[in-house]
Amino acid sequence: MHATLRRRPAALTVGVVSAVLVLTACSSSDDGDGQSAPSSPPPSVASTPSPSTSDGSTGSPSGSTDDDGSTSAPPFPANTEPDTSDPSADAALTVTDVRVGRHDGFDRVVFELDGTGTPGWRVEYVPEAVDDGSGNVYPLDGDGTLQVMISGSGYPTDTGVTEYSGPNPLRSDQTDEVEEVALRGVFEGSTQAFIGTDEVNPFRVYALTDPTRVVVEVRNDDT
Repeated sequence: MHATLRRRPAALTVGVVSAVLVLTACSSSDDGDGQSAPSSPPPSVASTPSPSTSDGSTGSPSGSTDDDGSTSAPPFPANTEPDTSDPSADAALTVTDVRVGRHDGFDRVVFELDGTGTPGWRVEYVPEAVDDGSGNVYPLDGDGTLQVMISGSGYPTDTGVTEYSGPNPLRSDQTDEVEEVALRGVFEGSTQAFIGTDEVNPFRVYALTDPTRVVVEVRNDDT
């Protein structure tokens, strides 16, 4: 409408200009006018938060896991002793996702689970990656071998939960300490996985809920 006004003769009276402006305001606020909706600014304003949404969606099998951290995580220990926790009596869980990401001072590996109860674990450095049951040695990348045993696990046929089917082993070129994560399977009530680390550094383990997760973080002593 403003472009039309600039093409009008200079002798256009103030009264006519005012009338045109009033008519323009009325038409733009008329809810029944089908032409006013495309020029209305609210849709473009409402769409501006989308960049922040995309920042949170980078959690992929080889991406960041920023949404998996906890402000109540335990401190890193001063040693590399095993970390253990018992599952609940009714635990019957299946790993549905595995994620890895780099953070300030440590790398994080997340095992997401679904089913019933709460998981337990035993996480420790071992001389080599030996599969439970078969006794075969898995060729894990890294100078350190961190074995993760998630207790309270069940086979998908027992838990009714579809198991993780993403990249396995899982690697990321963005991490400092974690070289590789290999999910090996369920044996005698525990899910076995190995985390290949650049060095034998201190680690911490804790659980999160909604969804259920076991989080393993390996400290980077170089930072």
